Amino acid sequence: MVEVLFALGIIVAIFVGFNIGGSSTGVAFGPAVGSNTLSKLSAAALMTIFAMAGGLIVGPAVVQSLGSDLVATQFSPLISIVVLFFIGVALFLSNVVGVPASTSMTAVGAIAGLGLARGTLNAALMLEIVSWWLVSPIIAFWVSGVIGRYFYPTLVEWFAVSQSEGSLLDFDRSGAIPRPALGENTTPREFVGTVVVIGIGCYMGFSAGASNVANAVAPLVGNGSLELYPAILLGGGAIGLGAFTIARRTMDTVGNDLTDLPLVAAIVVAAVASTIVTFLSALGIPASFVIIATMSIVGLGWGRATRTTSLSDTVQGESPAASVGALTTDAEAADAPTVGGKKGTPKQAETEPIGEESQEDIPSASDLFEPGTTARVIFLQNVVPSIATLAAYLVFRFLPIA
Repeated sequence: MVEVLFALGIIVAIFVGFNIGGSSTGVAFGPAVGSNTLSKLSAAALMTIFAMAGGLIVGPAVVQSLGSDLVATQFSPLISIVVLFFIGVALFLSNVVGVPASTSMTAVGAIAGLGLARGTLNAALMLEIVSWWLVSPIIAFWVSGVIGRYFYPTLVEWFAVSQSEGSLLDFDRSGAIPRPALGENTTPREFVGTVVVIGIGCYMGFSAGASNVANAVAPLVGNGSLELYPAILLGGGAIGLGAFTIARRTMDTVGNDLTDLPLVAAIVVAAVASTIVTFLSALGIPASFVIIATMSIVGLGWGRATRTTSLSDTVQGESPAASVGALTTDAEAADAPTVGGKKGTPKQAETEPIGEESQEDIPSASDLFEPGTTARVIFLQNVVPSIATLAAYLVFRFLPIA
């Protein structure tokens, strides 16, 4: 019976990691694949490598938090399977409603439900985790807001480059050892922009591995079924399996859905959200990349919108609102393509001082504000973990699971 439960636990853990890989790869590399900067196969390979690296380098702290520190209850094989089951169900529900659930928040919720039912919850650690869940989206909003207000037009000028015909790199084989060189039509600007886009995707993969590998394997580590690093390799491998299979569709979806979201904006959001998630993972705090990224988009749109007002107007509440639908602004008009765009490199132009843009450049509310989408994402991102917590509490409180 023990062997059967162990095998079932491994299967469920692989299933969870498989789904994490499918969704996380699309988020990390969708923009690069959508702009033809990377192939799907290359994106899947990079996701596997960097998710594994994040899990091995930063992930152990999160595994320990979820596997042993959050609850004093010893994870039995059956308890581990039930907890992983709730995480898998949350992924399924998120797919049904079309909103990616936070596996980190759901994993914490399921384990917290166990702790509440058994009276073994580490209340201090739970309070610390919840506090960071509240603070980190606010940090993402304000950091992105500052970038949007003060630096975004300059970033658009830097990264507004065309995608040339032919290969990005060629190899000079005149010597004994082939040396890479820029392609025939590749400009240094295009090369740097492409490297940044790919690098950000790799960074997001690292961040996903640091935070999410633990969601798939922490209960198995907590019950002693697997040692820490073999478990992380299992979780990372499962993420890679998802990256090479179901992620092919999610990369298509994200790449197409982001056609109105310039890669400059995607780079800003990815950099801000990944940095915060990696930092929290190093502290052992499971974090929701989706919520943090959502608030980063909100902040970026708000910052762009408030460039058309003076600081005093903003303080008095007269600035336009912005939210998760910040898909197009004046800086991303058709004549300002970003990395992977089809138009040529725009001419250098001086950006207007803050508060002095013409009224014609003010982004419309429909471009910057989708309150329904924002409310739906944030609501479901909090409801799904709450359901997992309640369900786990009821199951472990009233059913004889040991």
